[in-house]
Amino acid sequence: MSTESSANESKLAGPPRSFQSGWLGRLDGRLGIAQELRQRFAALTNDLGGIDHLSYAQRSLAERALWLEYWLAQQEQTLASGGDFDPGKWVQACNSLQGIFARLGLKRVPRDVPDLADWLRNREEAA
Repeated sequence: MSTESSANESKLAGPPRSFQSGWLGRLDGRLGIAQELRQRFAALTNDLGGIDHLSYAQRSLAERALWLEYWLAQQEQTLASGGDFDPGKWVQACNSLQGIFARLGLKRVPRDVPDLADWLRNREEAA
C-alpha cells in the first residue's frame, strides 16, 4: 500500500461520532463539510486574536466547541425529521458548549495591526 493511498484512507468524511482530538485536521479537505468547519474554526480563533496567539488549551477548547456545535446541529436535524432525539443529551451538550465559550471568552479580541504609514515604510524597506 502506498503512502498516498494510506493517507487518503485515514481522511474523515465528516466529524467523528464521538470527539477525537485532532479530528478537524483529518477531515477530507475536498469535502464541503471540511471546508465549512475549517472556516468556522478560523472565525472562532480569529475572534480570540488569531491562532498564533492561542495557547494549547485554547486551541483544544476551540476544537471541542466546534465539534459540539456540529453535534448539536445534527441532533436538531434528527428532531426536525422525527428521528430519535434525546433532549437530556442535547441540553447537556448546550450547557457544555456554553461553558467552553464562556471559558474562551465571548468578546472579540482585536489583532495588532500596524498603521498604514508603518506598513508602507516596512514595505519600502523590504523592497
